[in-house]
Amino acid sequence: MKLKIKGQKILGGEVEISGAKNSALPVMAASLLTEELYLKNIPFVQDIFSMKKLIEGLGGHIEINKNNELFINTASIASLEAPYDYVKQMRASILVLGPLIAKYGEVRVAYPGGCKIGARPVDLHLENLKKMGAEIKVEHGTIVAKASRLSAANISFEKVSVTGTENIMMAAVLAKGTTVIENAAKEPEVVDLANLLKKMGAKIKGDGSDTIEIIGVDTLHPVEYGIIPDRIEAGTYLIIGGLISSGLTIKNIRIDHIKNIISKLEEAGICLKIKKDFIKVKKIKKLNPIDIETQPFPGFPTDMQAQFMVMLTQAEGRSIVRDTIFPGRFHHVDELLRLGANIKKIGNGEVSIVGKTELSGAEVIATDLRASASLVIAGLIASGETIINDIFHLERGYERFVEKLQNIGSKIDYLE
Repeated sequence: MKLKIKGQKILGGEVEISGAKNSALPVMAASLLTEELYLKNIPFVQDIFSMKKLIEGLGGHIEINKNNELFINTASIASLEAPYDYVKQMRASILVLGPLIAKYGEVRVAYPGGCKIGARPVDLHLENLKKMGAEIKVEHGTIVAKASRLSAANISFEKVSVTGTENIMMAAVLAKGTTVIENAAKEPEVVDLANLLKKMGAKIKGDGSDTIEIIGVDTLHPVEYGIIPDRIEAGTYLIIGGLISSGLTIKNIRIDHIKNIISKLEEAGICLKIKKDFIKVKKIKKLNPIDIETQPFPGFPTDMQAQFMVMLTQAEGRSIVRDTIFPGRFHHVDELLRLGANIKKIGNGEVSIVGKTELSGAEVIATDLRASASLVIAGLIASGETIINDIFHLERGYERFVEKLQNIGSKIDYLE
C-alpha cells in the first residue's frame, strides 16, 4: 500500500486523540498476570492486533467491540512460548517475558532481531530477571527462562529502559519480597501500567520517579481500566496544526504528558491556546529555528524527533536536532532531502536543518513508524503530489491517521 498526498491544502476542524499504543501493549501483556481484564480506549492499530494474536497464541481469548474496548480472558493459557513469527512483527512481544515467568515459572520468547531505529537490546531485561532468581539461557534463537518463584532484588538499570522497567515491574508484582528498581523509566506509559497493576492489587510506589518499590503479592484480580491518550499522536497533530491549518482543535489530551513538546513548539513561535484537555493551534507566518535534544521523560521524546525535523525545515534559520536515545534514527533524512529539505548530518546522532525551505512533492519510502508520520507532514506542506511507499509502518501506531486527516480537509488517500 502507498499514500498519495496533494499538498498545501489549508486544514481545519477537530481531531480526537486515540489511546496510547505504547501504553496499551504492556497493559495487554499484564493480562497474563490475572485471568480477565476489561480495557477501554485501546487504539485499533496493527501493533495491538499483533499483541492480540500473541496472547491468543498462548491460549488467551480476546473480544473486541467497536468502542475501542477489549475483553481479555487468560484463564486457559496453554502455551508459554512466544515464537519468532510474532516477535519479528513487534519487538514489544518481549513484554510477555516478565508476566509469564512471574505467574507460570517458565517462558520461551524468541530473541528479538535488529531494529531500524537503532539498538534496543534485551540484555537488561535478562540480567535483572537473573537477579530475581530466574535461570535464563538463549538456545536456537530463543530466550528460555525458568523460576519456581521469583525473589525480590535490588535492580539498577545502567541505562533507562521503558520496556525493561515494565518487564521487571510485571515480574516483581508476584515475586517474594520487596523489589526496588533504580534508574527506572518515568514515562507516562510506565505510570499507566503501574496504575493498572495497583488497581489489580499490586503494591507499588514511586512510579513516575527514578526509584520504584514493589512488594510482591500472591495473586492479582481482574479489573476494568482505561488507557491514557497518546502523547506522540497529540504532538504530531500539534505540528500539523501549526504548519498548515487555519485553526485545529486537538481533543482528549493529557497536558501534563506533553509539556516537553509544548515547550519546544512555543519556543519555535507556534501559538497554542491550552485548555484542560484540549489545545487549539493554527499556522503562523514565521517560525523560529530551535535546537532539540532527545532525552528520557520528562525530556523531549525521541518519538517526536522526525516530526519536529519537518517543522524546522520551515523555520527561518539553522536548527540542530540531536538524538541521544537512538543516534541512528535518521533514515527519514534521505527521504526529506528528496522533497527539497536542507538537512546535513553533522555528527553521530546529530543533524543541522537550514530553512525556510519550500518542499516539493516526490516519491519517498517510509522506514519506520515516526519517519512515516514525518513524511506525511512533509507531503501536507509540500507543493504538488507526494507518494509514500511502505506505509504499513504508519498503520502500526496511528489509529485511522488517513481518515482523521481527511476529516480536517487533507487531500490524502491510499493507493494499491
